[in-house]
Amino acid sequence: MSLRRLLAPLLLPVLLLFGAAASMPALAQDKVVYHIDNAAEQGTKALRNIRNHLDVAPKTEIRVVTHAEGVDLLLEGAQDKKNNIDYGPLISDLKGRGVRFEVCEITMKRRNLTRDQFVMEAEFTQSGVVRITELQARDRYAYIKP
Repeated sequence: MSLRRLLAPLLLPVLLLFGAAASMPALAQDKVVYHIDNAAEQGTKALRNIRNHLDVAPKTEIRVVTHAEGVDLLLEGAQDKKNNIDYGPLISDLKGRGVRFEVCEITMKRRNLTRDQFVMEAEFTQSGVVRITELQARDRYAYIKP
């Protein structure tokens, strides 16, 4: 947790007393990257975790980055066969709540997949692992692997 975030609750009463609250910068919203590399094992759990995450903290900025077998989560018609759950409506609902879903193009090339095989909510990134690194290191996203 940043020093500013720790001190803000302590400083707010003092700033209000002196009328300086308007000049205090707003605290940044939480940002999280969910890492999916195996849709069969992580798909339903990840989508449920994300839904619950947003139910409790609706302003959280969430990215889902998929690579390897994780891209299967975002294929058109994909489902959790074990639990008979279609991923499409769950993904669409989460996209409507601001979640962004990214597919690794290296995996697509390796598996001979094309963009039109994925749900319309999918975005594409050159490398899933590079994207996760950028989000964590540069953009300060917390990391979750369900």
